[in-house]
Amino acid sequence: MKTMNVEQKNLFGNANSNEIERGKAISGYRIYNAEQEKKTKRSNLPELYPDLPHNKKYDIIYADPPWDYGGKMQFDKSGKKEENTNWEKNIFISAANFQYPTLKTKDMMKIPIQEIAKDDCLLFMWVTNPHLEQGLELGKAWGFQYRTVAFVWDKMNHNPGQYTMSYCELCLVFKKGKIPTPRGARNIKQLVRAPRGSHSEKPNEVLKGIENMFPTQERIELFARHQPEGWDVWGLDVRAEYEAEKQLT
Repeated sequence: MKTMNVEQKNLFGNANSNEIERGKAISGYRIYNAEQEKKTKRSNLPELYPDLPHNKKYDIIYADPPWDYGGKMQFDKSGKKEENTNWEKNIFISAANFQYPTLKTKDMMKIPIQEIAKDDCLLFMWVTNPHLEQGLELGKAWGFQYRTVAFVWDKMNHNPGQYTMSYCELCLVFKKGKIPTPRGARNIKQLVRAPRGSHSEKPNEVLKGIENMFPTQERIELFARHQPEGWDVWGLDVRAEYEAEKQLT
């Protein structure tokens, strides 16, 4: 039986060779905790997020919240004890917070979205399937009422799930006051079939659909990665664009 070297001990954290030799139950979560900590993305701002826009309110708010999975990691097959005897193989691990800083729902509820919403305003919000309940709570905390599922995104590629294979993600719509007017297109389809791009990237067809429905309204994208033409943006990844906008106002 192989024993662990010093480098492995540092990586494995609390695990030690005596525990493995005794057959003590040790999970991939425990062994690779140090590597998880090293890969986890964190915000480098002193506050939760940048300040929201000042002196401006919006008719349309489009949000893709960075849902938190409580540190849950995904492993390949070598993350199973029976596939990786004595944990000698390196294993693939992935998690949402390896890609961007995630936020717990209770923290996102503290972001004062009400301050940038007009009296008549729509909130289009992406929710991952495990976070559907939290999404409804978050929309309510931000001052909106849930109305319906605005878009269903068929990613054309599945993820394994605990129950059924996961192909789709939902974009919900919430309302504050009345639907903003004037209305644009009324024939935008709910179902969007578009291949999955990079991690958490959403199909541009949804943003364009919202534009077509509300072409003249003031619009902002929250937790944005890029700045679409005709939209204001806010989030960690677009701080340069956001700061430039603040200086102009």
